[in-house]
Amino acid sequence: MISVTINGQKHDLDRPMTVLAYLELKGLAGRQLAVAVNGVVLRKEEFASTTVSDGDRMEVVRPVGGGE
Repeated sequence: MISVTINGQKHDLDRPMTVLAYLELKGLAGRQLAVAVNGVVLRKEEFASTTVSDGDRMEVVRPVGGGE
C-alpha cells in the first residue's frame, strides 16, 4: 500500500500506478482534466507513462467555463 496526497487529501492506494490508471479507477479517464504530479503539470500524452508512487502529491482539476 502507498500513501499519496491528491488535491490536498491523503489517500492510500493498493500500489504505485500510472496517472491514467488512477483516472480510470476513479471514472475520470477521457474527461478534460489538468493533472500535476509533484508540481509538474503533465501533458495528456504523459498520463500513461507517469507513475504515482508513495509520498507523491497529485493535483487533478477540471476546467470550468462560464462568465457573463
